[in-house]
Amino acid sequence: MPIVVDIDVMLARRKMSVGELADRIGITPVNLAVLKNGRAKAVRFTTLAALCEVLKCQPGDLLRWEAEDTAGE
Repeated sequence: MPIVVDIDVMLARRKMSVGELADRIGITPVNLAVLKNGRAKAVRFTTLAALCEVLKCQPGDLLRWEAEDTAGE
């Protein structure tokens, strides 16, 4: 998927656990792990806003675009 989620980077910078972040933004650790590991198909703006508020960052600090590998085309 061309959208890469960098929640791990921000968690490390803030010295925060996945469980603590999940509690503070009001989602389950399992759902946060799905998002964190890039398996989510969508993210609600309210969730993104909560992540940014708790992690004190901008959406661009959490999400970035990478071109897909087109070697097979």
